[in-house]
Amino acid sequence: MDLRLTPDMESFRDEVRGFLVAHQDRYAPGAGADRPREAAMEWQALLIDNGYAARTIPQAYGGYGAQPDILKSRIIAEEFTAAGAPRGFANQGISMLVPTLLEVGSEEQKTRWISPTLRGETVWCQGYSEPGAGSDLANLQTKAVEDGEDFLISGQKIWTSTAAQADMIFCLVRTEPQAPKHDGISYILFPMTTPGIEVRPLKTMTGSAEFNEVFFTDVRVPQSAVVGGRGRGWFVANATLKHERGMLGDPNATEARFAALIDLMKSETVDGQRLIDNPVMADRLMALQARLMTMKFNGLRTLTASMTGESAGMAGMVVKLQGCELNHQIAALAIDALGELGVLYEDGPHLRAKGSWQRNYMFDLGLIIGGGTAQIQKNIISERGLGLPREPKLAVV
Repeated sequence: MDLRLTPDMESFRDEVRGFLVAHQDRYAPGAGADRPREAAMEWQALLIDNGYAARTIPQAYGGYGAQPDILKSRIIAEEFTAAGAPRGFANQGISMLVPTLLEVGSEEQKTRWISPTLRGETVWCQGYSEPGAGSDLANLQTKAVEDGEDFLISGQKIWTSTAAQADMIFCLVRTEPQAPKHDGISYILFPMTTPGIEVRPLKTMTGSAEFNEVFFTDVRVPQSAVVGGRGRGWFVANATLKHERGMLGDPNATEARFAALIDLMKSETVDGQRLIDNPVMADRLMALQARLMTMKFNGLRTLTASMTGESAGMAGMVVKLQGCELNHQIAALAIDALGELGVLYEDGPHLRAKGSWQRNYMFDLGLIIGGGTAQIQKNIISERGLGLPREPKLAVV
C-alpha cells in the first residue's frame, strides 16, 4: 500500500499532537506503571473517548468504533512515543481476551465483558500452563466434571500472570476426557473469587512475584461460561495465543523503550563523554535501531493482513521471537551503558530510572521463554513458515 501521508493525514497528526499538548498534565510526570490505578483508568477512558485506545472496537462494546486505518494507527503510535505518553492499558484482558471474544465469543459474552475490560474495571489472568503442560499445552490435566448445569473444576495452573490481582480468568480445562487431547478442551471464563481457588505467588529473579500458581478444588462454574463451544477450546486458545504473541512483540512498546535508551545514553557519561558519542556504544545502538525499523515494517505487514482478512504468514510467525529478543537486547545495552551502576538493584542513591532497566533485563529474559519459548518459535517458523522437515524425534531405547 501507499504509505505516503496525504494532507488529511498530516492534519490528523496535528490533531494528535494537539491532544497530547492539551493533556500533558495528565501523563507527565508519572506516566509509568506505578501511576495510581484511578489516574490510569481516567487516562484510559480519555483515550477511548478520543479514539486513541480501543480505536476499532465497536461502540456497542465500549470502543471508539473507527474503521481500521494503518496510517492513522502509525501516526498515533509515533506521536505518543515522541511525547513519552502512555498508550493506555495493554494487558491480557485487553490485548488477548477482547480480540478473542470479538472473533468467537457469543453476543452476551461480548456485551458483558468487553467494555469493563477495555476501561480497566475488570482485570483478567490467563489459565493456560500447568506443571506438566507448558510447551505441550494440549497435555493439560485440569478437568471439569458435569454437575447439573455447572462444571466442577479441579487441577492446577502455573506461571499465571496477575492471578493475585485479577477479577476473572480465561482458563483451558479438559471437559471431554474421552476425546483426543486436542479435542477435549474447553475455554471457560469465571471469577477468581469463586470458592475453591487458591493463589500462591511465585517470586522470580526480578525479586517480585509477577507469576503465580493457581489451584482449583471443585470450583463451580456454569457451563454457559464456555467460549466458542465445548471441546473447541484448542481452536479458541490458538486465537488467543496469536494475540498474545502480538502483545509480546508490539513494535510501539519496543520503540518507546528504545527512545528511553537513547535518552539514557545522552545523559550518562564516561570521562566527560556522553555514551551516545562513544563509537562502540553508538554502533551497538544503531544496530538495534535497524532491527527496530524492521520490526516496525513487519508490524505494518501484519496489520495490513489483519485488515484485509488474509493470513500474515511468515510475518506473523516472527513477531514474538523478534520482539522479545530485541527488548532484552535493548535492556542489555542500557545495563552496559550504566557501567558499574548497571549492577545495582532494589534501591539506592545512584539507581537510575528506579531500577527499571535492571528489572527489564531480568524480566525480558523470562519472556523469551514465556508465551512460547524461542526454541518453539524457531521450530514453528522453520516447519510451518519455511516448510522444512519436522525436528526428528529421538528413539527410545
